[in-house]
Formats: sequence, C-alpha cells, structure tokens
Amino acid sequence: MDQNIKFWDRIAKRYSMRPVADEDAYQKKLQTSQQYFQPEMEVLEFGCGTGTTAIIHSSFVKHIQAIDISSKMLEIAQSKVDAANIKNITLQQSSIDDFKVANETYDVVLGLSILHLLADKEQVLAKVHKMLKPGGVFVTNTVCIGDKLKFFKYIAPIGKFLGLLPLVSIFTTEELKDSLTGAGFEIDYQWRKGKDISVFIVAKKNE
Repeated sequence: MDQNIKFWDRIAKRYSMRPVADEDAYQKKLQTSQQYFQPEMEVLEFGCGTGTTAIIHSSFVKHIQAIDISSKMLEIAQSKVDAANIKNITLQQSSIDDFKVANETYDVVLGLSILHLLADKEQVLAKVHKMLKPGGVFVTNTVCIGDKLKFFKYIAPIGKFLGLLPLVSIFTTEELKDSLTGAGFEIDYQWRKGKDISVFIVAKKNE
C-alpha cells in the first residue's frame, strides 16, 4: 500500500493537469450516471483522485463522501472544491479497504478507473454491496486489460517493482461481470466506446 501511495502522490500534480482522453465518452458516462441520481441521495466515490467527477456530480445529490489513498491528490481536490464553494463534498484520505461505514449507508457508490488497481476486487465488491441500500447502484468505469493486452501481466510486476507503475490487476470484461454478479449485483447498464479497453457498467443491488 505504501508504495502505491507514494506513486500516486508523486504523479498527482501531473495527473491533475492531464486532459480527459476522450471528452465525448466522459460526458456520456457522466450523463448516464446522473440518470440514477436523486436530490436526496448519499454517494460514496472511492479512488476519487483530484475530485473532478465528484464536483461535477455534486449538484445532483445531497452529499458525496470522496476518498482516496493519496494526500496529494486530495489536496488538489480540496482546493478545487473550495474554489467552487461546494459544501456537499467531504474528502477523506482512506483506501476502500480501510474505510469504515455502516451497512446500507449509500444510495450510489462510484468506483471509477479503480477496480483494476486493487489487489482483491472481489473483497471490495462484497464490501460495496453491503454499503449500498437495497436498490442502490454501483457505477464503475474499469480498464479490462485482459481483453486485449494479456501480455501486460508480465510487464506490470516489473513496472511496479521499479516504481514506474502502481499495482495493476489483469482481468477481462467477462471476469469483471462475473465478479459483480458473484457479489450479488445485477448488471443494469453496460457500455464501451468502440474498441476502448475500458468498460462502463452500472450494477444494481436487488431490493
């Protein structure tokens, strides 16, 4: 974990200045997510980075709890929240593994570009399922490297050892969907732009 924190702290400033790779796809994912929001909803975003997505969604819900392992990412996020005078986002340094909350606390949980950076996504998905209220939704955009870059499993450990990459887990879209259904979710929406390696999924907890 410490090595991952150091990696994200080191690249936080550069990451914050990097433009969105595909603005049209990003906007579609934002708009799709917002179709599931209601003004009274409590939302958790884990792996929130520099807070851009939380800030965009904040006017659609009651409150967003946003967590990240990187203090440097959160410093940038807090400066953006303060500059926009947003009062319904709370930022906290924590991993999803260490984050403590009562069962059935949230209406929506966001895990965007994060599941492939976890050591045990099954454990995290089970935890997210418990956090959600009945009928709640989990929104994820996930890099499924196993769909196209299976050789990356040989490169990733070397990159992590050298400090050039964070922990990266290799799995396919079908394996991700199996993990979601195995945790008790139903796939409510799935979208991928063209041959993009990332898949956007909204998964629902049964009533």
